[in-house]
Amino acid sequence: MTIADRWLLPDGMDEVLPPQASRMEELRRGLLDLYHRWGYDQVMPPTAEFLDSLLTGTGSDLALQTVKLTDQLTGRMMGISADVTPQVARMDAHSLKRQGPVRLCYCTNVLRATPDQHQCGRSPVQVGVELFGHAGREADLEILNLALASLSAAGAREIHLALGHIGIYRSLVEASGLEGDAERAMFAALERKSPGELAAQVEASVGDSGLAEMFMALGRLHGGVEVLDEAQEAFAEAPAAVTAALEQLRALLNGVQAAHPGVSLYLDLGELRGYAYHTGMLFAAYVPGYGQPLAKGGRYDDTGRAFGRARPATGFSMDLKQLATLSPAEPPRDGIWAPAEGEGLVDAVMALRARGERVVQALPGQRTGPTEHRCDRQLVLDDGHWQAVTL
Repeated sequence: MTIADRWLLPDGMDEVLPPQASRMEELRRGLLDLYHRWGYDQVMPPTAEFLDSLLTGTGSDLALQTVKLTDQLTGRMMGISADVTPQVARMDAHSLKRQGPVRLCYCTNVLRATPDQHQCGRSPVQVGVELFGHAGREADLEILNLALASLSAAGAREIHLALGHIGIYRSLVEASGLEGDAERAMFAALERKSPGELAAQVEASVGDSGLAEMFMALGRLHGGVEVLDEAQEAFAEAPAAVTAALEQLRALLNGVQAAHPGVSLYLDLGELRGYAYHTGMLFAAYVPGYGQPLAKGGRYDDTGRAFGRARPATGFSMDLKQLATLSPAEPPRDGIWAPAEGEGLVDAVMALRARGERVVQALPGQRTGPTEHRCDRQLVLDDGHWQAVTL
């Protein structure tokens, strides 16, 4: 390796420099304070865990994104966390064991084996919340409203919220008896939004004409809030679970509209993102100029079952790096420039820093000055007292 190559980072890995690092830290503090005001307790999951607990109940997608290594102490396989949500579910089920609803929040680095379609790199700083122990729509609405409040706090404008419900597709699959290759082919057709492919799969695999029409309806039921009215007609003879899912979506839409009237709402009843993971409502929030959702989440009940305590759960996550780009402001010039030495200078600098001031003290022979170090004032000795004067 040549000297010129030593600065290279692995593909998908990045470093955060000033002033972006300061913006991220400011945003991290603001979001965690927001979650504290909503009653969420902060947790700090470990960087790595044994694979058999880290990947429990998460499906194959997360397994492919997890960087794996051998624990030198035990010989067991470990994984570096690629998604905090399963870890927090383990904490709720096994470590905390609290009764009733539990609200937890976090902000931590994760590592992905490859860049995924929803993130711009392999090392996001994942921030989010999880609400355990309540299966009602009220918990889902709280999560939706808190996700939107988070985006607003980060500076997002013109938020577009896309809502779906994985339970509709699950119920139709169960009612039609689809399984194995037939179910996977149906899933693929819906996921690719291909009407022709969907029609072929429905014709080949669904014998009941009523259910066949419902599967076809899933492929076209996407758009504004009027989609719910169309869905109620299309699924009039559907299993009761489908009716319940539609009623829940309507309640969530009404709740979001009341709390966030400026948010644009979009429904996609054929959205199957996280099918192996989600069990009910799921959502993604978009902002113009970004090709991927800035917040995504939904309901994922019973993830804690593998740890001996099945619990209802709902939550969302975001990438702090992405959020910090919503309002890329230059850092303020708010520092005080101090000379390298002077009578009583040390005590004056210490007193200013104790009051919360940012003081940059020059070093002997330093060529840069106040401007390069974001200072708008400087310390001068006036009648035996150090005073901060505006530059």
